[in-house]
Order: sequence, then C-alpha cells, then structure tokens
Amino acid sequence: MTQTQTILLVEDNPVDILLMQRAFRNETFANTSLQIVRDGDAAVFYLNGDGEYSDRDRYPLPAIILLDLKLPRRSGHEVLVWLRQQPELKRLPVVMLTSSSQTLDVTRAYDLGVNSYLVKPVGFASLLEMMQSFSDYWLNYTELPEHTGFRGL
Repeated sequence: MTQTQTILLVEDNPVDILLMQRAFRNETFANTSLQIVRDGDAAVFYLNGDGEYSDRDRYPLPAIILLDLKLPRRSGHEVLVWLRQQPELKRLPVVMLTSSSQTLDVTRAYDLGVNSYLVKPVGFASLLEMMQSFSDYWLNYTELPEHTGFRGL
C-alpha cells in the first residue's frame, strides 16, 4: 500500500495556484495531497502547527515544499531562513518554484539551503511536463528524510 505524500505549495498568485491544482489532478500525483498556503507567514504557521494548522491529520507535515520567492508578509527566502533554523524541520526538502531567474535570487536561495530551484514555465503543458519530472525525481527516486513521515520508494 502506498502512503499519501503531502506537498505544501506556498504561492500567492491565484492563476498559478489553479494551474498547480490542475497539474496535481494528473494520475502522476494519484497518491499525493496538495496543501496550499498563500503567504510566507502562513507557511511558517503551517509548518509549525500553529493556530488553524494544529490538526496534523488535516494539515500533515509535508514531504516536500514548493516555495514561491516573492510572497506577501514573508518572502520565500525568509521562509527558507526560518525553516533551516528549526531542528525538527531543517532537513525538509524545499524546491523554489518561482518566476525569477535572476542570478542573485538563485544564488541566495542555494546559499540559504534550497534543494532545487525551478523557474515556472510558460503554459500549462510545460508546467505539467515539469511537474511530472518533479514527481519522478522527488517522489519516486529520492530517499527523503524520515521526519517527513515516510521514506522514498
């Protein structure tokens, strides 16, 4: 029996959220649950299990975080700094999924401990192709840290 894997999408753009929800309806993500928060503070609250996110049955710790860079309240870089300082969460894989391909943004993300940096493609077909590759790599082949609630296949 395959365990459901939770992905936390931290994204504020409603169009990007809709496209990601559509991509996650693909059979590639049949055993994946997508949780969505719309700003950096909400990401921290979710990961910390604060407030409305205290019910871990409803809001489980994710296996992987898809993190946008430019967010309200706390940027993706700031969320990453906070995350890497948390002893129980610091190994949680983070994939920056953003529209910025600026060298400064990419370099800073890696300096802060991001595991991968992906630039959002233009068009749904390209996004779907990217997300299928993401699924293969991160959900099928990568051995994930035990604290995420499961190990890779």
